[in-house]
Amino acid sequence: MDYSHPQIISLPKIHDPRGNLTFVEEGSIVPFEIRRAYWIYDVPAAEERGGHSHHEMSQLLVAVGGSFNVNVCDGIHWRTFTLNRPFEGLFIPPGFWRTLDNFSSGAVCLSLVSTHYEEADYIRDFEEFKRLAMIHPRYLDV
Repeated sequence: MDYSHPQIISLPKIHDPRGNLTFVEEGSIVPFEIRRAYWIYDVPAAEERGGHSHHEMSQLLVAVGGSFNVNVCDGIHWRTFTLNRPFEGLFIPPGFWRTLDNFSSGAVCLSLVSTHYEEADYIRDFEEFKRLAMIHPRYLDV
């Protein structure tokens, strides 16, 4: 599978009459070593999260509860993914701007990432991101 662009990844879903189970494993399901996990929840109506890109960090976002949109940009084109199934995740490689919005009530966004937190890895200025996207080809073509 080509992991150079944002894409939905199907996660294993074990059907059980007592309740379904989904899991992730680095290497076979998640295409990177998981260094950190965090989750976003209780997002007020009309608020937006994200608003940045990364130089090195890869990320897998999963709506473990509720739904939300993830908008990704390659520096020119935007694409929106709606996450609302706990057995699907959105893989985002480095070099793509992302915003998260349209959170439903009770939505929970699980984020699995390839790096420990490092502020220097973040690109928080969209104009700077677009400049980098024109210089580095990996930032292009959502």
